[in-house]
Amino acid sequence: MSTSTSSGALVDAGLLSPVRAGTLAEAAVCDQAWLQAMLDAEAALARAQARLGTVPKSAADAITRAAHADRLDLRSLAIASRETANPVVGLVQALSSVVAADDPAAAEYVHRGSTSQDVLDTGVMLVAARTLKIIRRDLTRTADALSALAAAHRDTVMVGRTLTLQAVPTTFGLKAAGWHRLVQEAVERLDRVAYGGLPVALGGAAGTLAGYLEYARIDGGTADGDGPFDPGDYLDRLVEAFTAETGLAVPVLPWHALRTPMADLAAALAFTAGALGKIALDVLSLARTEVAEVAEPGGAAGRGASSAMPHKRNPVLATLIRSAALQVPVVSAGLTQCLLSEDERSAGAWHAEWLLLRECLRLTGGAAHTAVELAQGLRVRPERMLTNLTLTGSQIVSERIAAVLAPRFGRAAAKQLVSTAAATAADTGAALADVLAATPGLAGVFDADDLAALCDPTRYTGAAGELVDRELAS
Repeated sequence: MSTSTSSGALVDAGLLSPVRAGTLAEAAVCDQAWLQAMLDAEAALARAQARLGTVPKSAADAITRAAHADRLDLRSLAIASRETANPVVGLVQALSSVVAADDPAAAEYVHRGSTSQDVLDTGVMLVAARTLKIIRRDLTRTADALSALAAAHRDTVMVGRTLTLQAVPTTFGLKAAGWHRLVQEAVERLDRVAYGGLPVALGGAAGTLAGYLEYARIDGGTADGDGPFDPGDYLDRLVEAFTAETGLAVPVLPWHALRTPMADLAAALAFTAGALGKIALDVLSLARTEVAEVAEPGGAAGRGASSAMPHKRNPVLATLIRSAALQVPVVSAGLTQCLLSEDERSAGAWHAEWLLLRECLRLTGGAAHTAVELAQGLRVRPERMLTNLTLTGSQIVSERIAAVLAPRFGRAAAKQLVSTAAATAADTGAALADVLAATPGLAGVFDADDLAALCDPTRYTGAAGELVDRELAS
């Protein structure tokens, strides 16, 4: 057995997480992307300070030119971070060296007045913002496909199941409309985070911005280039400039130990994964051999193949989505737990967030990517749905018959009468309509046509069609 520890052997290639392997979301949160986001934060900070006249523009330009991940040794930075518990210390040293090689004077202005957490947390928010755009795009495509399914099958009657058993009729259109609603609600939650909930991190060593202010005072930062240095004015202008450079939101306070942005991300990603998981689980249930009301889309040769059973074509898309949906809420709970952050920077809780967030982002991204293909290509089998509606011999409409009989016999007595008839039908294999027709207490209550209409499951779907219309109109 090989025990190689070369960089290539240590790459997380997604072997044990196929739901996200090869997706855009995976690429958006890889180590290289994370490093680039932190470099983007460093460059944006320098440009923001240059806007305010506390860093020479030439220095900011040099830092921006140097801030490319491929100019740094990613693995060396990772190893070096063991000595400092975060990657930013090594990053600043490496970036300064690259800048100095191009413009020695500019190196003095790298990370000017900043701290590791400002850079890393701003990088985290940039990674999240970029990944949420990918996820949202896939969710929108999924929602469009589900809307089309709901419209096409508005009146396609199928079995409604509760506690795994046949309950009353419903429509596939209503089921698809429900899936659509979940995806829309996921989009809404992600949007609330993406638009205003991803702030820059700007607090300095302990949330007071003292380092930024001191360097600005030394470097001559004033409101208008003249007059005494005004810390409050400089603070406002620095935050405004930094957010303009990054495209992130303005925080009310430095959030080094106030981890609301991470908790909000965790909640939105957990909901999104769960919403997609509900769809996947429904598909898995409906695709069972004994049910066979839907089937996954065909794919490349070998899609869904079993290593042992040649006849099988497993529902791999739904399986992948469900695997993510089972993981993200658990992982996201760890992010929420990091709200328990002591003092002005946590020892361990802050550090624990990084991989947890990456896993939430790439698993949710993988699920959203997979959901597009599932929703766009889902094969619906109305004929099988009709067949399954007949399996109980009209017992599926027993609720309706009890309601119709209630005015004549009273609700409790009517329910008991139909319960007895349903039990007889189940024991004998007779159709419920035939058992009811032979029930002495019902003699003369129904004629054959009335009874046949009452026992027709396709005529008992309530407001399903109207509910589909309401969802599609929304």
